[in-house]
Amino acid sequence: MAQLLSPLPGTFYRASAPDKPPFKADGDAVAVGDVIGLIEVMKSFHEVKADVAGSNIRFACDNEEPVMAGAVLAEVD
Repeated sequence: MAQLLSPLPGTFYRASAPDKPPFKADGDAVAVGDVIGLIEVMKSFHEVKADVAGSNIRFACDNEEPVMAGAVLAEVD
């Protein structure tokens, strides 16, 4: 199992907009470089990309949840 960590502090978003589907849903497969969410810092959005591949992603934080740098966003098998 590998952990995907927040690269910076901010607000974590699982989709690009409220009316859009999430980048990844719990249980989805993930490839290296896949966008799993966005971190918003002072109205600037930064893509969070997977640095590992896996067969089953499980998110550890909710949409629009504040996160700190290094916080676990998701785990991948």
